Amino acid sequence: MSTEVVAEALVIRPVRDSDAEALGRVHAQCWHEDYDQLVDQATLANLSPRRMAELWAHRLGQGDAHTYFAALVDGEIVGFAGAGPARDDDAPRERELFFIHLLDSHHGHGIGQKLFDATVGDEAVTLWVPSANEHAIGFYERNGFTADGASHDEPFLGEVIHEIRMVR
Repeated sequence: MSTEVVAEALVIRPVRDSDAEALGRVHAQCWHEDYDQLVDQATLANLSPRRMAELWAHRLGQGDAHTYFAALVDGEIVGFAGAGPARDDDAPRERELFFIHLLDSHHGHGIGQKLFDATVGDEAVTLWVPSANEHAIGFYERNGFTADGASHDEPFLGEVIHEIRMVR
């Protein structure tokens, strides 16, 4: 896996402890942008950048088996991705891509692909994605993933999102 990719004003690099606050802000905004059609607006209104920063501080202490990358444009974090040991007992792969989130304003510039490449490269991994997120499913299919038939309802901020599992 690559540890740093530079192209013009874009930098893809491993997440640092000092990134937690910025990641919290970006994570909260991404969830508003990504999930506004999937969950109630009042649910998202309770989402706190501070709480997300605390989540990142915890996440960054999980050890070397977890891989997190940030995308920076002009020095500002605009997206992130993470992977680690598969969480399912019946996981078809040892590693799982946990998430890729990118601010809507930066979609369509190849940044998500660069985050994906830095985080999992050509590894055989599994992932869960909301079944209603056709954009993300298409992205994963272009990267060689197929749905394996597994699905579940994932608790999300007091609501439930239906997800499908994809593997590569």
